[in-house]
Amino acid sequence: MTYLVTDNCIKCKHMDCVEVCPVDCFYEGENFLVINPDECIDCGVCQPECPVDAIIPDNDSNTDIDKWHEINLKYSLIWPVITQKGVAPSDASEWDGVPNKYDNGLMSELPGKGT
Repeated sequence: MTYLVTDNCIKCKHMDCVEVCPVDCFYEGENFLVINPDECIDCGVCQPECPVDAIIPDNDSNTDIDKWHEINLKYSLIWPVITQKGVAPSDASEWDGVPNKYDNGLMSELPGKGT
């Protein structure tokens, strides 16, 4: 099992999760974070740190796991690793809970700065 970052992180990107990850498996896009599922050790410490509940285990039956597994793996291989919390977007609270952000094209494929 692994953990995956899902839709609600898009345009929220709080980054509280990255500081607690013992294996540095978070990768940063311009407006989204992902977890490399092959590096995740399933410790689960990141999940309760996410203030927008965007991190889920890959056995969550209420989510399109295959889609999010593919997205997390794809971008973790091309975006830079992030190990330190940055500043969340100033409008993050406005995006919390907005449905279908990925399907509506709101996720940028551009890499973040990484740390």
